[in-house]
Amino acid sequence: YTRGTVTAFSPFDARADAEALRKAMKGMGTDEETVLKILTSRNNAQRQEIASAFKTLFGRDLVDDLKKELTGKFETLMVSLMRPAYIFDAHALKHAIKGAGTNEKVLTEILASRTPAEVQQIKQVYLQEYEANLEDKITGETSGHFQRMLVVLLQANRDPDVGVDEGLVEQDAQVLFRAGELKWGTDEEKFITILGTRSISHLRRVFDKYMTISGFQIEETIDRETSGDLEKLLLAVVKCIRSVPAYFAETLYYSMKGAGTDDDTLIRVMVSRSEIDLLDIRQEFRKNFAKSLYQMIQKDTSGDYRKALLLLCGGDDE
Repeated sequence: YTRGTVTAFSPFDARADAEALRKAMKGMGTDEETVLKILTSRNNAQRQEIASAFKTLFGRDLVDDLKKELTGKFETLMVSLMRPAYIFDAHALKHAIKGAGTNEKVLTEILASRTPAEVQQIKQVYLQEYEANLEDKITGETSGHFQRMLVVLLQANRDPDVGVDEGLVEQDAQVLFRAGELKWGTDEEKFITILGTRSISHLRRVFDKYMTISGFQIEETIDRETSGDLEKLLLAVVKCIRSVPAYFAETLYYSMKGAGTDDDTLIRVMVSRSEIDLLDIRQEFRKNFAKSLYQMIQKDTSGDYRKALLLLCGGDDE
């Protein structure tokens, strides 16, 4: 069951697609339209089959050819579509922690939003692909409470969703209230443990109870009592517990709002959610930002890059 905009294409013929792509990229000039139409309308599993047929038929690597023939943001988008999901996340994390300066935004977005099962997969794939331990890499590049929260999320040991114990809900809400609003200096550790390990349905009840006890949304307390990367991470975790699609709708909105577009974020979210919940994200976007995701992409991007993003978006929500 999926709420993605991209699903398996039928009738699917990997060889025919491989031949069409080769023809589109062969000789002088590239037929970008064909490339983007094929790659946005096949799901990831089918794209892998196309790549394999491409190699069988022509002895060429499809991704290498895409990199050679395309440029700029359009190239980044097409190459991103060719990466299997867990490799996509592992690759994004690797690039977020490599070289000078860490891209905390990427660490936050991926680790706050992925399910425990997805995080386990990402860790495994990271080890296979890069022969390195993701947790070691992240702890090497981060520090303080921000680092500790990431490590808790990397353990992927969130309690399963089985029934909610109202007594424990009350207790957790009180602990958070005392750690945040009632204390000089926040006891971040309590926030990290509770937000990082309790089940989703439990935490949703805790947030309601917190509001009743304190008169504040938990987001307001986090906003007031913490700052910097830790604040952004805790807020992302809370938003994802409330609603992952709403979190991504907001992420997409801010990637395009104002001057300039954060194309890396736009591409990352559109590609990584296209087979999971992009329909739900579109719905939340429309509800919360008084315009559709489709309209915003249309206004904010151009050329083949825009065409491909609009096809991934899959429709306008008037």
